Amino acid sequence: MIYFIGAGPGDPELLTIKAKNILEKADVVLYTGSLVPKEILSWCKKDALIEDSQQMKYPQIFAFLKLHSKKTVARVHTGDPTLYSTIAKQIEFLNQENINYEVIPGISAAFGASSSLGIEYTIPGVSQTIILTRVEGKTPNPEKLENILSCKNSSLVFYLSILLIEKLKNSALKLGYATDTPCWVVEKATWKEEKIYKGTISDIQDKVSHIKGIALILFGDFLNQKESEESHLYVK
Repeated sequence: MIYFIGAGPGDPELLTIKAKNILEKADVVLYTGSLVPKEILSWCKKDALIEDSQQMKYPQIFAFLKLHSKKTVARVHTGDPTLYSTIAKQIEFLNQENINYEVIPGISAAFGASSSLGIEYTIPGVSQTIILTRVEGKTPNPEKLENILSCKNSSLVFYLSILLIEKLKNSALKLGYATDTPCWVVEKATWKEEKIYKGTISDIQDKVSHIKGIALILFGDFLNQKESEESHLYVK
């Protein structure tokens, strides 16, 4: 059985109990070394085979999973496996080979970041929609950035886009966003090295220009955390 495990955004204690139980019994562990905290591997069996997939290409990953498919394999991805993890391609291969698998959810960085910030994504009268996306770079995005930004009453969270923040800024201002629209960046959400940068769409780029690694961009008026109308849930 191949278990796709969501390792959470960074804090090892945010791993689910189910995922921890699988790691403790896994014979083989394949993890993304550049993104998964090494502390998570401390729960693995002493005699478990542990490999880093960071330098592997798809054929190597497929061959590795097939080779060990008769054992208990933990394929560990950062955050939640259903977001920006490439498990669809891996599952396609497993289905072709009739290899059993199961997906174990994890906490995505978007929710790790909002917890660190102490914010809510769904503010009555401001935003009831969350958009998790990325700015198009080398990897194409079928949904144009202009279309995404046109959803001005949504809470926008951009993954894998810190090096494209100037493109985000220019596009937002061109679409008529106010220069003081909040734009915050959380670097390595929930990790010990976590850092938070708060600014506006006009000045955030200067504050985060040094970041080259893992970071999320949160953008929109929801960051003001001010309701424009009361929630009916708690109104008498």
